Amino acid sequence: MTTRIYLDYNATAPLRPEVSDAMAAAFAIYGNPSSVHAEGREARALIEAARTKVAALAGARPAEVIFSSGGSEANALALAAQPGDAWHCYMSAVEHPSVLAGGRFYRESTARVPVTGDGVIDLDALVRELKKHHLRGWRPFVSLMAANNETGAIQPVAAAAEIVHAARGLLHTDAVQVAGRLALNFTALGADMMSLSAHKLGGPKGVGALILRQGVAVEPLIKGGGQERRHRAGTENVAGIVGFGVAAELALADLGKASDLAKLRDGLEAKALEIVPDAMVLSGRVQRLPNTSCIAVPGTKAETLVIGLDLAGVAVSAGSACSSGKVESSHVLSAMGVPPELAEGAIRVSLGIGSESADIERFLGVWSELIRRMRERQQAA
Repeated sequence: MTTRIYLDYNATAPLRPEVSDAMAAAFAIYGNPSSVHAEGREARALIEAARTKVAALAGARPAEVIFSSGGSEANALALAAQPGDAWHCYMSAVEHPSVLAGGRFYRESTARVPVTGDGVIDLDALVRELKKHHLRGWRPFVSLMAANNETGAIQPVAAAAEIVHAARGLLHTDAVQVAGRLALNFTALGADMMSLSAHKLGGPKGVGALILRQGVAVEPLIKGGGQERRHRAGTENVAGIVGFGVAAELALADLGKASDLAKLRDGLEAKALEIVPDAMVLSGRVQRLPNTSCIAVPGTKAETLVIGLDLAGVAVSAGSACSSGKVESSHVLSAMGVPPELAEGAIRVSLGIGSESADIERFLGVWSELIRRMRERQQAA
């Protein structure tokens, strides 16, 4: 039986063995972390230890970490109109769907800011939008992801934060794809809120966090208890949070391996363009995550490529894997102005801690053969 090759780390990373072991041990701790007796204090201690580890990964203070059920909930918690003023929400056109949904902002109080052809937010357009709406007495809430999940393009969060704060606004950044791949410093970024997810860095699914700058308020999505400093009611997922903490600790220790992933990615792209000269690496001209490559080939179908690769034992994706489980047109590539005939042939290859050069060779061999067969059928038709 052929060994499968996993190249879809931006969708999720395999659970790390150390995380699994730590979670198994945590399941034996049965106290409610809100209880004051010894069993409750034992569970509480596990949560606070994990909070410290997640804070270290994010370059934040433990008191700024609010645990959630994942990155999407963290985004939804962040996207709440602040009390006391007329707020308007601005988001880049390439945000994750959980941000583009607008949270608790009404549709009429949201706007999308365009991106360049390389998938990076147009800061001049952001300035124009904020000036236009400032005349109406609105304060800005801006959500700008730290790096795109489909192309890997890194966004100028710190520069955007300066613009937003000068307009008396707040800035949220979805850093789900950056955490564990590049060094994060919440304070240096200047963001007021930052979303994280455990399963992207080898932790369990269903656990995430919102980093909330002290002094910034959010309206809880879930009310009725004092957990998470009254930002999220409900008994905490102790084992999941423990797993998140261990994954964060391991990811922080592995940051030095980012350059190795970048070399693998660059080698993949160079050989791909050599094999198929009319292929294109999207966002290839700007800074990207070291593990992410979005490769498009005109005249091909991403769905056919993904299925063909899967049948050959290679797992990749087309665009985001966070919607319906189907291969759909990419709002990211559309916002970048990628022609439809090119965008429909774009797949995402995302590497991780277990990726090796042999995996790249295997992918390239299967991918190039699929393209050859597809083009032969087109010529014969």
